Amino acid sequence: MYFTDRGIEELAQRRGEDEVTLEWLAERLRDFVDMNPEFETPIERLAVYLARLDDEGDD
Repeated sequence: MYFTDRGIEELAQRRGEDEVTLEWLAERLRDFVDMNPEFETPIERLAVYLARLDDEGDD
């Protein structure tokens, strides 16, 4: 198990019933990077990954 799995599991347990928009998620990611600029690259990679999920078959 990766260390991040614990955080992902906590997110699912605490917020699993919540409905959020992608705009809300984008704002939270921006807030996080503003408070933790050292994580800018991983957050950028996650955002690009999520944005391009549907593009996988277009290679």
